[in-house]
Amino acid sequence: MSSPKEKPEQGLPIFIADELKHLIYTGALKPGERLNEAALALRMGTSRGPIREAIRMLTGLGIVKAVVNRGVFVRQISMREMLEIYDLRALVFGFAAERATEHIGEEHKQLFEHLLAQMDEACEAEDADRYYDLNLQFHAMILRLSNNHRAHETYDEYVKELHLFRRRYFNSPGNMRRSNIEHKSIFEAIVKGAKVKARTAAERHVLSGRQRLLASIDDSSPLSG
Repeated sequence: MSSPKEKPEQGLPIFIADELKHLIYTGALKPGERLNEAALALRMGTSRGPIREAIRMLTGLGIVKAVVNRGVFVRQISMREMLEIYDLRALVFGFAAERATEHIGEEHKQLFEHLLAQMDEACEAEDADRYYDLNLQFHAMILRLSNNHRAHETYDEYVKELHLFRRRYFNSPGNMRRSNIEHKSIFEAIVKGAKVKARTAAERHVLSGRQRLLASIDDSSPLSG
């Protein structure tokens, strides 16, 4: 990709961060690859300052990792680490969904319904980027409703570590639709105050996502090592 087509006057680091995420998600920047600020500034047609700030944003998201005295690299985790993180993520998300049954209010219901409708639209449009972002919002809302800050922080760390694995399988419209059907089941259980059902549906959703991801990973991919 050459320099961005239309660089905004305001929010340039955010714009560049989105461009870098696209390069990483599409494999143009590969897992384990070092980010060269000078080369990226030339590629993006900007100075190194906005590049540096954009990289800081991606570091905060867990998409890239800073290594002391070596630089910043596209995050890379092993298959075993990914599977272990999924197991833990399922447990925390199940806990959060169960606790959310105690704190959901009418305003939350409306927000959930709006998110679910937007995800349906993203499925129909086969817009994987939009669906992925909305999906993150849906999960984050349940974690907030758990009213447990440590659980939320822990879950966020797991999400950061899994970005590179998870982002790939959302490109499939079928996977997006199945994912949102599961979201609706979780939401319905939370609204009804069905604690056990909410926990079970949330855990199954995460583990089903893991299976969809595994099915999408090619054995030759560097991510599967």
